[in-house]
Amino acid sequence: MPPHKPYAFVTYRSEESAQKAHIDLNGLKMQCGEDIVTLYFSFVESETVPLPEGLTIVEDFVSVEEEALLLTSIEWPSICDQDTAQKTLKHRRVKHYGYEFRYDNNNVDKDKPLPTGLPGECTPVLERCLKNGYVSKMPDQLTVNQYESGQGIPPHVDTHSAFEDPILSLSLGAQTVMEFRHPDGRLVAVVLPTRSLLVMKGESRYLWTHGITPRKFDMIPAADSEYPIRAVSNAVTQSSLTLSKRGTRTSFTFRKIRHGPCCCAFPSACDSQGAHSAPKPSQPVPPSLPGCHSDAARLEEQYVHQVYDAIATHFSSTRHSPWPRVCDFLCSLPPGSVLADVGCGNGKYLGVNPQVVAMGCDRSSALISICAERGFQVFVSDALSVPLRSASCDACISIAVIHHFSTEERRLEAIKELVRLLKPGGRVLIYVWAFEQEFNKQKSKYLKDTNKNPRPEEPGESSVQTNKSLEADNEGERHMSSYQGIQGKLSVHTNRTAFNTQDLLVPWHLKDGKRGVKEKENIKETQHHQKTESITNANAHKSSSAPVFHRYYHVFQQGELEHMCGQVPGVKVQSSYHDQGNWCVILEKD
Repeated sequence: MPPHKPYAFVTYRSEESAQKAHIDLNGLKMQCGEDIVTLYFSFVESETVPLPEGLTIVEDFVSVEEEALLLTSIEWPSICDQDTAQKTLKHRRVKHYGYEFRYDNNNVDKDKPLPTGLPGECTPVLERCLKNGYVSKMPDQLTVNQYESGQGIPPHVDTHSAFEDPILSLSLGAQTVMEFRHPDGRLVAVVLPTRSLLVMKGESRYLWTHGITPRKFDMIPAADSEYPIRAVSNAVTQSSLTLSKRGTRTSFTFRKIRHGPCCCAFPSACDSQGAHSAPKPSQPVPPSLPGCHSDAARLEEQYVHQVYDAIATHFSSTRHSPWPRVCDFLCSLPPGSVLADVGCGNGKYLGVNPQVVAMGCDRSSALISICAERGFQVFVSDALSVPLRSASCDACISIAVIHHFSTEERRLEAIKELVRLLKPGGRVLIYVWAFEQEFNKQKSKYLKDTNKNPRPEEPGESSVQTNKSLEADNEGERHMSSYQGIQGKLSVHTNRTAFNTQDLLVPWHLKDGKRGVKEKENIKETQHHQKTESITNANAHKSSSAPVFHRYYHVFQQGELEHMCGQVPGVKVQSSYHDQGNWCVILEKD
């Protein structure tokens, strides 16, 4: 059993035995002392997952002796030496050779090479890369990162204008799982064994983001797996899985400095060709409404996913009071019901009814970490593709999630995914932010609290009382008024006011006192690695000393949510209502 987890992985000698066990044991009630224990069996279909195009993994590229030699060749700077080119980041140790990578502008100063080149111990490895055709030019820049167990790095694409193609990365000391994400939402988790070489070329280098989710255990194919490709998607997984505890991993990432503009075949992601260039702070450019699926996925990555990872600690500190009508729904579930909270945030609804089997998922790994620390059963997942079997849940809730999807098609797919999880007769409760903040001649609490902290009063939340005035906290919004009225661009909403458009950016004022260590790292990493076409790097600008982040919302008009649910076959709207500035529905599956 994984440490502190009430489940285990079971392997059977044949598919027939596994099927019989699932039929006979799933749902079986057993006497355990004075308690009745119910067994729940789950499985996923196995499927070979292709690697991103242009991605190559060469296992055992260096020997054990070469690995030891490379690791001992690094002279790490002292932690207090913060002003040198080879400095120590707060979240992991890092050192640069050849040229220093500048995290403030995601580039290198090509006119200022470092005094020393790449370590001589790297030469035989790079010559082998040349000989085997993995590169055509000798790399001249090296970044060495050391990750302790539980550490990671946010998703990013190495700047096109800074480095040529391809990029090489050696994994030394321990293996890990690196996640590659396409702008259209596809996710491939790739196992990087120790002493392996990762080659990112073409599409995998220029278009897919890559990152490492911070955690201490990875689920990987077992050593005797029949699958040659060591990759797992977000929706399906391979057979013969095992848990792998992370150790201290050191990566050697080799790059070739680019001395001219990039002319790659991916202009939508290329800063040399006008995409994702960092705007001047004095003239920020707002993002546009998405025109296609890939644009929508990119917008949500920058203005939803990255922001929640950056503000997780502060966000969680303001999310502590479950709303009564959500609690009524949860407490109406029969004992033993299986509940899925899709978009669970900090998990505040997972413990409302202790008599149900509750599990939660969220796109933000930082929020999931908070849930795990509180002892809830949770996992990281996109709401469009939840890795649970169809018809496995008695009930689902989706509180303040669907309004973050930026096209009608994606919002509809999110509802369909909730319905897919339900058993026949199962119910789902959905809350979305309402365009109508004044309903039946009553203002929502969001509008009433105009002299309070201008944090958005989202579905399922109670306001946080502060003494700070609206005028002071809206300083960040005043200088951004130029966003309003730009054709095709998203406007920035002024908090605690009525909505004047359905698609908008809502500011979040991050308070210094509410930043945890991981959150500060996420803010720094997000600003380092993501060049956006937006307000500033990582969607945050400075208002006095507190960053202001902006999240995308689509606020629903009256009847819009019910109409959308009516397009989903196999369900009916059991009830709908307006609750403190939110439109809400309860659906029942046929």
